[in-house]
Amino acid sequence: MNLSAATLPTLPASIHGPAYDRTAHAPGVVHLGLGAFHRAHQAMVFDQLLSAGDMRWGIHGVGMTRPDLVNQLKAQDGLYAVRVADGQGVKWQVPGALWRTSVATTERDAVVAAIAAPTTRWVTLTVTEKGYTPELAGLLLDGLRLRQQGSLPGITVASCDNLQGNGHKLQALLKAAANPHDEAVVRWMDAHCAFPCSMVDRIVPAATPEIMAAAHAALGVQDDCALSTEAFWEWVIEDRFADPADGALLQSAGVRVTADVHSYEEAKLRMLNGSHTAMALMGAVTGRPFIASCIGTPHIRSFVERLMGREVAPHLSRSDWADYRDALIQRFGNPYLKHSVHQIATDSSQKIPQRWPPSVLGQMASGASYEHHALAAAVFVRYTLGVDENGQAYALNDPQAESLKALGAAQRTQAQACVKALLAREDLWGASLPQHAAWTGRVVHWHQQILQHGVDAAIQKLLEQEA
Repeated sequence: MNLSAATLPTLPASIHGPAYDRTAHAPGVVHLGLGAFHRAHQAMVFDQLLSAGDMRWGIHGVGMTRPDLVNQLKAQDGLYAVRVADGQGVKWQVPGALWRTSVATTERDAVVAAIAAPTTRWVTLTVTEKGYTPELAGLLLDGLRLRQQGSLPGITVASCDNLQGNGHKLQALLKAAANPHDEAVVRWMDAHCAFPCSMVDRIVPAATPEIMAAAHAALGVQDDCALSTEAFWEWVIEDRFADPADGALLQSAGVRVTADVHSYEEAKLRMLNGSHTAMALMGAVTGRPFIASCIGTPHIRSFVERLMGREVAPHLSRSDWADYRDALIQRFGNPYLKHSVHQIATDSSQKIPQRWPPSVLGQMASGASYEHHALAAAVFVRYTLGVDENGQAYALNDPQAESLKALGAAQRTQAQACVKALLAREDLWGASLPQHAAWTGRVVHWHQQILQHGVDAAIQKLLEQEA
């Protein structure tokens, strides 16, 4: 038997599940991007608010393209188990905040109607960096237009993706997509809706057969949607809401509400996400399958500590960066989180521009070393070969996969030209870095070391050089 509303009462007493009525109210939140991260992060925050008796936080979850996941969740009445595990122990939880589901590509009208529903108060998004498209803007505009035409209240539209200034970017995207006939809805949106910036942080690996087997053992029923995550989570959101009272409510559930999201989001993007990308590429090229396999290797751990402490931290405004760095090292090593390096390396061309260049440029401006980032960039070039150091092929799951592989294919015979061609791309490195000959020279140097001696030897040489 599968986990469902019918089997919920049969779960062991140790499994925390929803005690509230999931059928008596309409959802108050529409979430776009119904992946693992949302279900183990915001959905669990909203579950807390529902458990406290505020029934306005049920979710209408929208899969943007994946009917398979939506169908699995629908078959389980929106229920799924989450294993929360760290060095202190393991616990299982079944959040109940997901009440309805749709697929944007096949049920667009239903999604627009959900955004325009009188009970909807919030729209949240985890569509990834590449998901901020004119199609997304059109979907949101159509829903907001119906709200405006129906004289309904404005709503909070909260981006929860790894984009700096994500609320501003989302609002600007909608305005850019609006046509001349949308003048009234844009005025209404500006006056009545809120687009807060936010930073979200929790490591949530993609679901695996292993976690489903563990869920079955813990719950006594089958769960095709089970997830694993860490105990740590953080949600920092700008104090900007359509209903100002929402700030205090979110704080009661552990969310940090502040006027200064920027210092948290830049620390996360450059420290956590920046080092994650570096480790993922190293793991992919050396054949290490998981982030824990990488950080558990002493020279990679030392590299990551130095990358964050020496080249990233000097340019952050988050004052507790040293504690944050140390916590990250511990989190990366969580043995329960089998976080695939290939999952994290997905869409690297979309992620690197935000994660690495700001720190490199900061180091250049202060006359300091950027060798760790140069080596990481060289590993990225090597990664575009699509085969690891053991001869195993892997796919580049990236919107730029074809152009990256075409450029990367030449690196065995024309290594220097290949590196220079990749480093010349402003879509990857911004407008400034491609003009720095010294940066290009150091990446070329480390790329040669990697091709001749391997990634591990190159890292160890860097650690000796920068001791």
